[in-house]
Parts: sequence; C-alpha cells; structure tokens
Amino acid sequence: MTTSDLPETIRWGIIGCGAVTERKSGPAYQKTPGFALHAVMRRDAGQAADYARRHGVAKHYSDADALIADPDVDAVYIATPPDTHLHYALKVAAANKPCCIEKPMAPSYDDCLTICAAFEERDLPLFVAYYRRTLPRFEQIRSWLHEGKIGSPRHINWQFSRTPSPADLGRADNWRTDAAIAPGGYFDDLASHGLNLFAHYFGDMLEASGCSTNQQGLYSAKDAVSASWLHASGVTGGGSWNFGSFERVDHVDIIGSEGKITFSVFEDAPLVLTNAGGTQRLDIAHPENIQLHHVRKMHEHLRGAGKHPSSGRAAAHTSWAMDSILGNLS
Repeated sequence: MTTSDLPETIRWGIIGCGAVTERKSGPAYQKTPGFALHAVMRRDAGQAADYARRHGVAKHYSDADALIADPDVDAVYIATPPDTHLHYALKVAAANKPCCIEKPMAPSYDDCLTICAAFEERDLPLFVAYYRRTLPRFEQIRSWLHEGKIGSPRHINWQFSRTPSPADLGRADNWRTDAAIAPGGYFDDLASHGLNLFAHYFGDMLEASGCSTNQQGLYSAKDAVSASWLHASGVTGGGSWNFGSFERVDHVDIIGSEGKITFSVFEDAPLVLTNAGGTQRLDIAHPENIQLHHVRKMHEHLRGAGKHPSSGRAAAHTSWAMDSILGNLS
C-alpha cells in the first residue's frame, strides 16, 4: 500500500469501543487533522449505538466483520482484549487496510509474529498503541540521554508495586488476571508499557530472564514478577512488579556514568535529572487524550511525513521480552 491509496481524510473504524476509547484514544482520532472516526463496533448493539451518539460517530456495528468490510472505513483500530487481537488483525490485513492494535499486541510472541507477517506480506502499515514513545514527557528523557546529560547510560531499574484492587479481592472476572488471556496478569498489561519504552531508549533486548509466581491466589495469572535484561546498547536492566503489596510504588532510575534520571511510568510525577550541575525537576503534562501524539504520528506515517516509533515489530519485541521473563518461550 502507498500513501496515494488512501483518501485525503482517512476514515477509521474502532473494533471494541470500550472504556479505553472513551477518553484515552477515541477522541484523539477526531482531533487529528486528516483523520475521521467514522465507525465503531461493540458486540452489544445498544452500547455501540450509545457510543456513536455521544461521540458523533456516523456508523455503529455489533459485527466486527461488517465494520472491517465497510468500504467507507479506510483503517481499523482494534481495542478489544488481547486474546482477540490475532483473530481481528488477520481479518483487517485480508481486507488490505492499515491497522492499529491496542497493547499488549497479543497474548504470545508467536501470535505477534503471525500478525506482523500478515501485514508485511501486503505491505500494510501496522501500529501498536505503545503511546509512551510519542509523549513529550518521555521524549524529554530521550533527549537528555542523547545530549549526554548523565554521561554513558549504564543501568535502568524499575520498581512497581500496588495493592490488590477491590475487584481482585472479590475475584471478579477480568481479562487482565485471566491466565488464558494475560499469562503474566497485570504484568502483561502494565509492564509492557515500560519495557517497550526502555527498548525505545536503549535498543532491543538481547537477553531477558526472570522468575514469576502467584503469591495471593486471587486469580489464575501471575501477580509477582522479577526480571533482568540486557539491551543492544550494553545497558543492563532490572525490574520487579508486585500486585499484592501494601503500597503503590512506580519508580524508575536510569543510572549513567555522570548522573541519573528518575521518573515514573504511570504516575503524574516530575522528571528528575541529577548530575554534576545539580538536580533539575521538570513537570510535563500529558494531553487530555493521552494517545493524541501517538495518533498524530500515525497520520504523519501514513502520509509519508515520518516513521512511527510504535510499529508492529517493536511491539512484537516487547512480547518476546515478556515471554522470556515469564519463561513462556519454547
């Protein structure tokens, strides 16, 4: 596919117009010049109609195949739980349409490779919603690294913990804690964001390993993970994620030969740069619709005005790292 194959205004359809699309992503397609949110789908026809009415979307479906086949839909955003991503992505590729898939890309690295191959065979653009790679807050960190603010980066460490939610304690149905959909539990849903971002900073991981377990017995997926890894740049990494702790912690340190950078992956906390010049704290607000920069970068990519950093292959690598850490690779 070439950029000339797409109309002046690229009309998107969303499969799975649930909570993530209400504010994080859906409005970003409407706020991006050259994009239009034209159709939405949800299995519950009433909820699909309600979403379309509230967001001013022209069409709504309860059948994903109908949305994918709609000639007025030029590109498709898959925002369903990850166990359905492969199924829908192959249908979008067969329809010869560009696609964006929510993260994590799929429950397994093998599924990710299958998705990538389907789009590459047709020369179709494939994006995955690892939107932190395009957010100004995290691009500032990348700029500091490239400017040598901490000398040569040596190691990155991420500690993440949180208390179990009321839903966890009540053993409510949740794809994020269902081992059939997310083997690593919340690790799959949350740690994927950080691991993808770290590869953006330091290159792909050459090695990754870890240990994981279920400490609480509240659900079938893992709830405690520890890991170490090595980036292609030579930077080492380590992390721990625990979802049954007494407190919430989200703390990342990038240690360099001449300083360090401290930040949070999810919390609204300042970036802290420490080096021989002292300590600098910088607050950079996220946009109202957190996927706005990600979506606008997709428009640039589709128009040949740039290359989006959150590609299918980059997302597949993140899944390789997670599967390696969880010991799920054969």
